[in-house]
Amino acid sequence: MSSSGEGHSLLKGAQNTDDADDTIVTGCRSTAACNPHRTLHRIIVLILICFLSFGAYFCYDNPSVLQSEIKYAMDVDTSKFMLLYSLYSWPNVVLCFFGGFLLDRVFGIRLGAIAFSTFVVFGQCITAAGATLNNYNIMLAGRFVFGIGGESLNVAQNTYAATWFKDRGLNLVFGLQRSISRCGSTLNMNVMKPIYDLTNENLEPHYRVAVAFWVGTGVCVFSLLCSICLGYLDRRAARILKRKVGRTGEVVYLKDIKDFPLTLWLLFLICVAYYVAVVPFIGLAIVFFENKFGLSSQEANAANSLVYLISAGASPLFGYLVDKFGRNVLWVITGVVGTLGSHGLLAFTFYNPFIAMSLMGCSFSILVCALWPIVAFIMPQHQLGTSYGCMQAIFNLGLAVTSQISGIIVDAYGYFILEVFFMTCLCVALIGSVLLYLVDASRGGFLNLSSNQRLKLKPKDTG
Repeated sequence: MSSSGEGHSLLKGAQNTDDADDTIVTGCRSTAACNPHRTLHRIIVLILICFLSFGAYFCYDNPSVLQSEIKYAMDVDTSKFMLLYSLYSWPNVVLCFFGGFLLDRVFGIRLGAIAFSTFVVFGQCITAAGATLNNYNIMLAGRFVFGIGGESLNVAQNTYAATWFKDRGLNLVFGLQRSISRCGSTLNMNVMKPIYDLTNENLEPHYRVAVAFWVGTGVCVFSLLCSICLGYLDRRAARILKRKVGRTGEVVYLKDIKDFPLTLWLLFLICVAYYVAVVPFIGLAIVFFENKFGLSSQEANAANSLVYLISAGASPLFGYLVDKFGRNVLWVITGVVGTLGSHGLLAFTFYNPFIAMSLMGCSFSILVCALWPIVAFIMPQHQLGTSYGCMQAIFNLGLAVTSQISGIIVDAYGYFILEVFFMTCLCVALIGSVLLYLVDASRGGFLNLSSNQRLKLKPKDTG
C-alpha cells in the first residue's frame, strides 16, 4: 500500500464532502471538528479508532516483562507462568467464530466495542487484584476474562475502520491501526519494569507486581473511554449522514469447512506453525536474554520489544511492497526463512541478540502482510468469514497449547531445547509454504502472480 497515495485519498475523500449541505448539522455547524462531513472530524475519529485496542495490546505482554518477578512473587514455575498466555487464547478458539455475529446481531458495533473494551478492563482489574491478594488463580481468571474481550475488540476496530474509511484510504487506516497497537506493545516492554523498580523495595514482591498491573488497567480504561467517545460520534454521524450501521461481514457457516481447498489448509498450517514460534518466544525471551547474553533487565526488555517496534514502523512499508509486487507466497517463504535464521542466531551463536530480534521483526512484518490476504485470493467472498474464523481458531488453539509446551520445555530442558522446538515449528511452516507454492503452481499459480498479472486476471478456483 502506498502511504502517500492513500493518505491523499483519505483526505480527499473527506474534502470532497466539505461543500455538502452543513445545515443538517445542528449545534456546531460552523465547527469543523463537530461536522462528520469535514476532514478534521474524520481525523478525530481515526485517532479514536487507532487507540481502541491500544490498552489490550499494552497489557497482553505485561507478564512477559515481569516474568522473573511474577514467578518469584507467586512461587510458580515457567509452565504455570505460561498459563497467563494460554488462558488468554483458549476463549478465542471459540469466540473468533462468533465475534462478528455478536457485533452484527446482538450488541451492534457501538455497544459491542464498549462491551469488549469493558471485558478487557475488567479482566485486567481481576489480574491486578490477583497480584494484590497474592492469589495466582485469580490472576489466571483475569487473563481468561481479558482474552474474551481482546480479540473480539479487534473485529470491532476493523468494522469501525471499514465504516468510516471504505474506499478512502482503508489500507492506510489498517496500517495505522497496526502501528499504534504495536506501539502499545512496545511501550509496555519498556515501561513496566521501570514502574516495578520505582515501587518501594520494602513492599512485598506481589504488591510491586500489582502496582505495575494496575498501571496497565489505567491504559485499558483510556481505550474504553475511546470506545465510548467513538460510539457517540458514530451514532451521531449515522443520524446526520443517514447511513446504515457498519457490519463486520464475517458471516460464519461451519458447513462450509468441508469445501475448504487444500491450499487453504496449507495456509492454516503455515499460520499456526509460524506464530507459535514467535508469540510464546516473546513471552519468555527476557529471561533468556539475561541468562545467555548477560543483558540487564532494561536491555533485555529493549531487545524483546524490537519485534513489535519494527513491526509498527515496517508493516505499512512491507504492505506497500507486497501490494506493488505481488508474489505473496514468495514473501511468505521469505518471512519464514528470516525468522528461522533469527532463531538460529539466538540458539547457536552469542551475537548481540538485537541483531536476531531486528531480523525477526522484519520477517514478522513481511509474513503478516503477505499471509493473511492470501485467504481472500483463495476463497469466495461469501466464505471469507468462515475461512478467517477457522484460521483464527486454529491460530489461538496453537498458541494456547504451545504456550504450555514452551513452559514445560524451559522447566525440564532449558532455553536451548526451547529454541530447537521453535525452529522445528518454523521448519514445518517452511515445508507448508513450499507445498503451498507447488500446489498453487500446479493449478495455475494465481497466488504467486505479480500484482500486474493479478489485475489482468479474475481469481480462479485455486482450490
